[in-house]
Amino acid sequence: MSKKRVFCSFDYDNDKNLKDLLIGQSKNSDSPFEVSDWSMKEAAPEPSWEEEAEKRIKRSDVVIIVLGSKTHSAPGVKKEVKMARDNSVSIFQIKPQNTNPTSVTNGGSVCNWTWENLKNLLG
Repeated sequence: MSKKRVFCSFDYDNDKNLKDLLIGQSKNSDSPFEVSDWSMKEAAPEPSWEEEAEKRIKRSDVVIIVLGSKTHSAPGVKKEVKMARDNSVSIFQIKPQNTNPTSVTNGGSVCNWTWENLKNLLG
């Protein structure tokens, strides 16, 4: 069975560590998913940031939004959610345990970030 290709949407300025944890989990031998580290900073000098992000989202099976305390207001995350929706790519949100972050509008259901949940959602 092939692994699901995941695009990780996260607040670049505040939650790179959460993205790194998700990538680490994808490397587990029994992981049903792979995360290509396509991190891009919206304010980077790339004039085609949005075009490149959309290409990457289109190549993914699912977009996972990693929720931190400010993710709901991150402009890049909002744009990635719209791209996922416009391209009919599945999307959901995960929140670290023992946190209660605000969800991203139109970002799909919010699930507790546990290994079992990830395996069930992506298996």
